Amino acid sequence: MGSEPPGRRPRGLRGLRKPAKKRPAGPVPAETPDASGAAERPAEAASSVINAVLYRDGRRVSTHDTLAEAFRQQRATSDTLAWIGLHRPSRDELLTLASEFDLHPLSVEDALEAHQRPKLERYGHTLFVVLRAARYLDDPEEVDFGELHVFVGRDFVLTVRHGGAPDLSAVRARMEDAPELLKRGPEAVLYAILDAVVDGYAPVVAGVQNDIDEIETEVFGGDPRVSRRIYELSREVVEFQRATRPLNGMLESLTAGFEKYAIDEELRRYLRDVADHALHTTDRVDGFRQALQDILAVNATLVNQQQNAEMRALAEAGFEQNEEIKKISSWAAILFAPTLVGTIYGMNFDHMPELHWVFGYPFAIVLMAIVCTSLYVIFKRRDWL
Repeated sequence: MGSEPPGRRPRGLRGLRKPAKKRPAGPVPAETPDASGAAERPAEAASSVINAVLYRDGRRVSTHDTLAEAFRQQRATSDTLAWIGLHRPSRDELLTLASEFDLHPLSVEDALEAHQRPKLERYGHTLFVVLRAARYLDDPEEVDFGELHVFVGRDFVLTVRHGGAPDLSAVRARMEDAPELLKRGPEAVLYAILDAVVDGYAPVVAGVQNDIDEIETEVFGGDPRVSRRIYELSREVVEFQRATRPLNGMLESLTAGFEKYAIDEELRRYLRDVADHALHTTDRVDGFRQALQDILAVNATLVNQQQNAEMRALAEAGFEQNEEIKKISSWAAILFAPTLVGTIYGMNFDHMPELHWVFGYPFAIVLMAIVCTSLYVIFKRRDWL
């Protein structure tokens, strides 16, 4: 990071002059416990402060229960770095921070509303970074996305977290275990946060890959629920792409800024390593989307084939049924013919033709045989029998 002339505060973002601070409007409730041993927050408090810690030369100087205490201590001491973490802060809490550290109103509104795309913006003396963290939940087999807003100034780092990811307590513990890295300033903290977010994508990539493998098995196994699962996983992959794709451009811009402000070369090496991991993750996620599109196409083909087979089976069943109906109808017609002849000769009237005819009975039998034979021949020629 380099050294400052005697009597001056070391700069985090070089060439920037820290604006005058204002006193906060009032005390803020105490923080919640974390991995660093922060004090337990009273049950009645409504503070979203997770940590409010001051560091000097990479080592913890003091931990504070309220934002007001942290502000007061930093104003009273020199050469300190304030690292403050909040989870879903209220408007009043964030406005207090904005007043103290001269944050731009647009960045404050973004941090309050959340649902922002990943981006890197500079507002005067402050860098504003939006990250989309992710974690894989094993039980429901789905990806949970969180949102992280980071404000980086000359001697402060503010993190505003929305959602369960990432676990910044682990980042803080890592940095406190490496004071040589932490004393490099706010940029080192920003690097550690970026590194944690990008490394957190690795379990998600592995989980999504496992889901895709399972889906491929289900597709060829004929599971009827697989289509819904493909669509659900496709939505998660699209969301994953939205979280990872902007990182490459953001890290390029950040690297250029590090070079412009002559930030420590070692930090630039670390940042390039993060950029490599982010690029690898982006390529994997893009591959997932293409794989899911291919699986969806294969599944649609298999579904169509199954539907065609079912329609063919129904058509064959209908054809067989029609053949049976034709046979039944043919035999019914053949049996109806002698019934009709016998009905005529069975009428009991005095004035009937051929009533006392000697050949009447043989004629009736022969007539029945001729009619039945004729019908049989006709139906046989038409393949009804």
